[in-house]
Parts: sequence; C-alpha cells; structure tokens
Amino acid sequence: MKVNGYAATAEKSKLTPYSYELGPLGSEDVDIKVSYCGICHSDLSMINNEWGMSQYPFVPGHEIIGEVLAIGDAVKNLKVGDRVGLGWMSSSCMSCEQCMDGSHHLCGSSEATIVGRNGGFADKVRGHWSWVIPLPEGIDMSKAGPLLCGGITVFNPIILAGVKPTDKVGVIGIGGLGHMAIKFLKHWGCEVVAFSSNPNKKQDILNMGANKVINSRAPEELESIAGQLNFILNTTNVSLDWNSYLMTLAPKGRFHTVGAVLEPMAIPAFSLIMGEKSVGGSPIGSPALTKTMLDFCVRHEIYPQVEEFSMSDVNEAIAHLEEGKARYRIVLKN
Repeated sequence: MKVNGYAATAEKSKLTPYSYELGPLGSEDVDIKVSYCGICHSDLSMINNEWGMSQYPFVPGHEIIGEVLAIGDAVKNLKVGDRVGLGWMSSSCMSCEQCMDGSHHLCGSSEATIVGRNGGFADKVRGHWSWVIPLPEGIDMSKAGPLLCGGITVFNPIILAGVKPTDKVGVIGIGGLGHMAIKFLKHWGCEVVAFSSNPNKKQDILNMGANKVINSRAPEELESIAGQLNFILNTTNVSLDWNSYLMTLAPKGRFHTVGAVLEPMAIPAFSLIMGEKSVGGSPIGSPALTKTMLDFCVRHEIYPQVEEFSMSDVNEAIAHLEEGKARYRIVLKN
C-alpha cells in the first residue's frame, strides 16, 4: 500500500512530501486512514534528533485519529470502517509480565509510532491492533487526537497517585499538557492550583477550570500555599527550583513529573523525608486506561483547546508551535 506523507530528511529540516510503501499487512496489523493528527512537542524533538534516536527520512505524528482501512486475519475487536485512534505506541509484545499485567505501555519490547518507523503526518499509518483504540460514540474527532498522547500522559498520573476528589492539587506549566491536566482534575472534583510564569494566560487558565493561579516566578506566592497540596503534576521540560514546589506539598504529598527534563532533578532528601513525600514520573498509559480516559472525556465534554491547520501547511503549523504561539494544541487535518 502506497502512503503519501511529509518527512524530515535531516536534523532540523523542514518537512517535504514523501511517498513510501507499507509492505505486506501482518496478521495482527491494522492500517488506518488518517483524518486528523495532532502535533506534539515530542514530534519536534524527534525532527531535531534531540533524543539521538531519529532516523531519516522521518515522518512524524503520533496523535492520530482516523478509520480502519484494513486488518490482518488475527486482529481482534476491530473491523474495517471503525473510527479509531493511535498514540505514542504502536505495538507491544503481548506476552511479557507487563503486557500480561495490563501495563502494555511499560513493555520492554514495545514499538513507538515514530521511532524507527513512519507516523501520522501522512494519509495512512499502521499499528498493532492492541494499540489501535476504538473511539467512543459522540467523540469530537477533530479535537480527539491530542488526547491519544498528551491527554493520557496527564490522565495516567491521576490514577497512579490515587488522587481523590477532595484533594487540593497543583499543575506546573499550563501549555499543551498542563491545560488538559487542569480540565481532568477539575472534573475529577479537585481544587486546582495552576503554576504559570506567563501572567497573560491567567484568565485563560481560570476559564479552563483552575481555582487559583500562582505566579511561579514570585517566591512569596509559592510560600503562600506552603504545605497545602496533596499532589503536584509537572508538565514542563525545563529545570526549576524543585524544592520550592516540594515545600507546597502537604505531608504525604506526591510530586509527579511527565515533563521530559533532560538535566538531573535536584531533590533535597530532607524535603521528602520530613513529610513522607514522594517523587515519581510516568510515560503514557495502557490501551485500557486510554479507552477509559476517552469515555471520561465524552462524559464530561473534555477536549484540548486546539488550532487546526491543513496537513499541507505542516511547516507553518510546526513554526507556530516552535514560536510558542500554540493555544494550546495543534491538529493537522487531511
């Protein structure tokens, strides 16, 4: 099957039209006709080879929404014409302890949608049936793409940390990930404190559902909520004064990062020990949890705030994201 997409041919290059063949359909493979594909910051990192694992020519895109074009003879629970989504991961081994335990996203033999293969900035893409997620009835397909990566990335920590509706929680960094975290936590029933360094976003953040916005560059504002938060989710990928945030945690509070901070995080031991606090992190979530998240989104009408570009305007869309102008996720339409 021929695929027409857009590929980077070298580090930091613009994307250009690129055609390739998918090869024979495997018995457990699913081919998807791409209707929409979100642009994630991870796509930029891979285009620029920031993680040292990009292979060129490289077709980005891992927040894919579309419909099933073809299925292998061993595919389960999917049929041609089904509306589906595909996120960061495209397959896992289905036999290791993690897969058998339902933690497919922790499989050591997993395959990412855009690592060593071509992604969704194209008219077609292929994945293993276990990671091709059926979409619930009533979902807005034009806004659902970012939920398949950014959405599940911030939803999974809520489950892992056992966040309760009675909790007071914090979100650091109100961008593509953070704004979805606020919406999830608001509908979870929590009191939500947002940490932002951009005062121009304050009203936007309150409209998303935050109860309070803290200027993260004002020490006195951080001190004003010392010892109050049960859970903090960090979505930024830059180094911060982590101890200042740990001090806002209540005893037994949990600090969780999903932001890919490349430098080691300086965490003072006594900030954890004296309050029985903990620090953790996570990637995306399992296929089962992704389905649960999508159902939760439809039930409460939770969607990312998106800006839509045509797939043919992909370079303009990427520049918009790189310049920090996206409010708050970008979706490409085929």
